[in-house]
Amino acid sequence: MNKKLLLAVMAVQLFTLLFHAHAFAEPLPNVSVTIGDSGGETPGTSALSLLLMITVLSVAPAILVLMTSFTRIVIVLGFVRTSLGTQTTPPNQVLIGLAMFLTFFIMAPTLGAVNQVALQPYLKGELTQTEALNKAAVPMKKFMMKQTKDKDLLLFLKYTKTEKPKSIEDVPITIMVPAYALSELRTSFQMGFMIFIPFLIIDMVVASTLMAMGMMMLPPVMISLPFKILLFVLVDGWYLIVKSLLLSFNP
Repeated sequence: MNKKLLLAVMAVQLFTLLFHAHAFAEPLPNVSVTIGDSGGETPGTSALSLLLMITVLSVAPAILVLMTSFTRIVIVLGFVRTSLGTQTTPPNQVLIGLAMFLTFFIMAPTLGAVNQVALQPYLKGELTQTEALNKAAVPMKKFMMKQTKDKDLLLFLKYTKTEKPKSIEDVPITIMVPAYALSELRTSFQMGFMIFIPFLIIDMVVASTLMAMGMMMLPPVMISLPFKILLFVLVDGWYLIVKSLLLSFNP
């Protein structure tokens, strides 16, 4: 009985080895990807367009952060959470998601102008890639210029020894972007300071009250947190924050 069982096991193993050997002996399918010119090609399907698309996707996070309203919004929302002292509430995913949708809402007119003057003519073959990029940069420059302080722009113009431009089209994008980012950081921190003031007053009042009562071992943050949340809810804080952010951008 044991010999028959052993022979059966050996037969199964031999069959398995033969099956695997046959499977590995089969040639792999010939798969190739060719990028190049083809008949009837449109501007949006050329190899250069594919390379441009990959490049844009690789720098998309930097474009989102430094050339749109995203920077100011996400910093202010971060200040709101820090001033409340709620640590991880709302979570980062919620704050970033809210910041992204507010960014799309604020940037809608600018992105619509980019689509109208650059993207659609390029897809129709009326513009080359260089011309489309130059035309797409103009609406973005106009938006950034409205939010940028003059001294921030002059700082980078003087550093690069560039003559004062006569129009927005003459401002290099390499100067416009850092000047705009610097102005956004300043504005967002100013708004964050104003948000901190009422919550700081609550913390000071609670800490002074606890010291007067001799309860020095009790953390003031634990007592002040419910009062800060109550104040934020009573004044409809999220509505005021979003409203202030929307009105802070020059149309």
